[in-house]
Amino acid sequence: MIEKFRTLFTVKSSLISLYLALTIPIPFFAIDKLKILSIVSFTLGLYLIINITNDYVEICDDKISYKTSFISRILGKKSWEIIWKDIQSIKSLPTSQGSNVYYFNTKKGENFLVPQRVENFKKFILIVSKRTDISINQISYLSPLWTYKLLTLISSLMIVGEIFFLKIKYYQY
Repeated sequence: MIEKFRTLFTVKSSLISLYLALTIPIPFFAIDKLKILSIVSFTLGLYLIINITNDYVEICDDKISYKTSFISRILGKKSWEIIWKDIQSIKSLPTSQGSNVYYFNTKKGENFLVPQRVENFKKFILIVSKRTDISINQISYLSPLWTYKLLTLISSLMIVGEIFFLKIKYYQY
């Protein structure tokens, strides 16, 4: 039986809304010669950000796999898979923001980042713990979920403000 753990919706929505908040005004303020290029670039960027947030984890009886999209691989984010019995330990390393990231350490000395932004994270961690016989109670989301929700809210407010001011600007002329 294969189980998929997709990227958290709050993570995806925060990244997409931030992209939109930062780029929506560009086509409106571009000079006439660059309008089409700015619209094409905006659309391409939106496609890329949606595409790279579609990475996911697959778990089955034999292995754990991290699957990335073609675009993610082009940008340097690699897919990987590890057979459960090859996982020797799970290492913890602090981040500069005060949280921790975790790595699967294999018997071959390879290290693979433990995905910490997946849906059903508690279930994911429980399966990993059962399959590896490693206690991993301390592992949690990389950042508290409220930070993603706050970023989505702020980005959405920026988008509403931009649309409001763009509407005012175009009604004045």
